[in-house]
Amino acid sequence: MDEQAVEAVRSVVAAIPAGETMSYGEVAARAGIRSPRLVGRILAEDGHDLPWHRVLRADGTCAPQVAIEQAARLRAEGVLLVDGRLPPEHRRRDDRRARTCLGVLTQATAPVREHHDTA
Repeated sequence: MDEQAVEAVRSVVAAIPAGETMSYGEVAARAGIRSPRLVGRILAEDGHDLPWHRVLRADGTCAPQVAIEQAARLRAEGVLLVDGRLPPEHRRRDDRRARTCLGVLTQATAPVREHHDTA
Protein backbone atom coordinates (compact mmCIF):
# COMPACT_ATOMS: atom_id res chain seq x y z
CA MET A 1 0.00 0.00 0.00
CA ASP A 2 1.25 3.48 -0.88
CA GLU A 3 2.53 5.13 2.31
CA GLN A 4 1.57 8.58 1.02
CA ALA A 5 -2.05 7.44 0.54
CA VAL A 6 -2.09 5.90 4.01
CA GLU A 7 -0.87 9.12 5.60
CA ALA A 8 -3.30 11.24 3.59
CA VAL A 9 -6.27 9.10 4.68
CA ARG A 10 -5.07 9.07 8.29
CA SER A 11 -4.77 12.86 8.25
CA VAL A 12 -8.29 13.38 6.85
CA VAL A 13 -9.89 10.95 9.32
CA ALA A 14 -7.99 12.40 12.27
CA ALA A 15 -9.38 15.84 11.40
CA ILE A 16 -13.06 14.80 11.51
CA PRO A 17 -14.41 16.54 14.63
CA ALA A 18 -16.40 14.68 17.27
CA GLY A 19 -20.09 14.70 16.41
CA GLU A 20 -19.46 14.87 12.65
CA THR A 21 -19.19 12.21 9.97
CA MET A 22 -17.84 11.75 6.45
CA SER A 23 -18.41 9.01 3.91
CA TYR A 24 -15.61 6.79 2.65
CA GLY A 25 -15.94 8.62 -0.68
CA GLU A 26 -15.55 12.02 0.95
CA VAL A 27 -12.45 10.85 2.80
CA ALA A 28 -11.03 9.47 -0.46
CA ALA A 29 -11.69 12.75 -2.28
CA ARG A 30 -10.05 14.84 0.43
CA ALA A 31 -7.09 12.46 0.63
CA GLY A 32 -6.63 12.65 -3.14
CA ILE A 33 -7.19 8.96 -3.82
CA ARG A 34 -9.72 7.43 -6.18
CA SER A 35 -11.11 4.53 -4.18
CA PRO A 36 -13.42 4.70 -1.16
CA ARG A 37 -12.66 0.98 -0.70
CA LEU A 38 -9.01 1.83 -0.17
CA VAL A 39 -10.07 4.14 2.66
CA GLY A 40 -11.86 1.21 4.30
CA ARG A 41 -8.84 -1.02 3.88
CA ILE A 42 -6.50 1.60 5.34
CA LEU A 43 -8.78 2.12 8.34
CA ALA A 44 -9.10 -1.63 8.89
CA GLU A 45 -5.34 -2.16 8.80
CA ASP A 46 -4.02 1.08 10.30
CA GLY A 47 -6.89 3.00 11.84
CA HIS A 48 -7.15 1.68 15.38
CA ASP A 49 -5.83 4.95 16.81
CA LEU A 50 -8.13 7.14 14.67
CA PRO A 51 -11.80 8.16 15.01
CA TRP A 52 -12.68 5.49 12.39
CA HIS A 53 -16.25 5.39 13.65
CA ARG A 54 -16.89 8.82 12.08
CA VAL A 55 -16.57 7.35 8.58
CA LEU A 56 -19.81 5.93 7.17
CA ARG A 57 -20.88 4.32 3.93
CA ALA A 58 -22.35 6.61 1.26
CA ASP A 59 -25.87 5.53 2.25
CA GLY A 60 -25.28 6.58 5.86
CA THR A 61 -24.88 3.07 7.26
CA CYS A 62 -22.10 1.68 9.41
CA ALA A 63 -19.58 -0.88 8.27
CA PRO A 64 -21.38 -4.23 8.83
CA GLN A 65 -18.51 -5.93 10.68
CA VAL A 66 -18.34 -3.16 13.32
CA ALA A 67 -21.86 -1.69 13.13
CA ILE A 68 -22.79 -2.11 16.80
CA GLU A 69 -19.59 -0.56 18.12
CA GLN A 70 -19.60 2.16 15.46
CA ALA A 71 -23.20 3.17 16.23
CA ALA A 72 -22.46 3.22 19.98
CA ARG A 73 -19.41 5.46 19.49
CA LEU A 74 -21.37 7.81 17.26
CA ARG A 75 -24.26 7.93 19.74
CA ALA A 76 -21.79 8.85 22.52
CA GLU A 77 -20.81 11.86 20.38
CA GLY A 78 -24.43 12.88 19.80
CA VAL A 79 -24.79 11.43 16.29
CA LEU A 80 -28.03 9.47 16.13
CA LEU A 81 -28.71 6.83 13.52
CA VAL A 82 -32.29 6.03 12.54
CA ASP A 83 -32.95 2.43 11.55
CA GLY A 84 -29.20 1.88 11.35
CA ARG A 85 -28.33 4.87 9.16
CA LEU A 86 -27.65 8.56 9.34
CA PRO A 87 -30.82 10.29 8.12
CA PRO A 88 -30.51 11.67 4.56
CA GLU A 89 -31.05 15.24 5.70
CA HIS A 90 -27.84 14.96 7.76
CA ARG A 91 -25.71 13.56 4.95
CA ARG A 92 -23.91 15.64 2.39
CA ARG A 93 -25.85 15.46 -0.86
CA ASP A 94 -22.92 16.14 -3.17
CA ASP A 95 -20.74 13.12 -2.35
CA ARG A 96 -20.53 11.98 -6.00
CA ARG A 97 -19.29 15.38 -7.10
CA ALA A 98 -16.75 15.39 -4.27
CA ARG A 99 -15.31 12.11 -5.54
CA THR A 100 -14.87 13.50 -9.03
CA CYS A 101 -13.03 16.57 -7.73
CA LEU A 102 -10.24 14.62 -6.06
CA GLY A 103 -8.23 16.81 -3.76
CA VAL A 104 -10.32 19.92 -4.43
CA LEU A 105 -12.05 21.29 -1.37
CA THR A 106 -15.35 22.94 -2.18
CA GLN A 107 -18.16 24.25 -0.07
CA ALA A 108 -20.02 21.01 -0.85
CA THR A 109 -17.28 18.92 0.77
CA ALA A 110 -16.55 21.18 3.74
CA PRO A 111 -17.30 19.66 7.16
CA VAL A 112 -20.79 20.32 8.44
CA ARG A 113 -22.38 19.58 11.77
CA GLU A 114 -24.30 16.33 11.67
CA HIS A 115 -27.40 15.11 13.52
CA HIS A 116 -27.04 15.66 17.28
CA ASP A 117 -29.07 14.59 20.26
CA THR A 118 -30.42 17.69 21.96
CA ALA A 119 -31.96 15.89 24.92
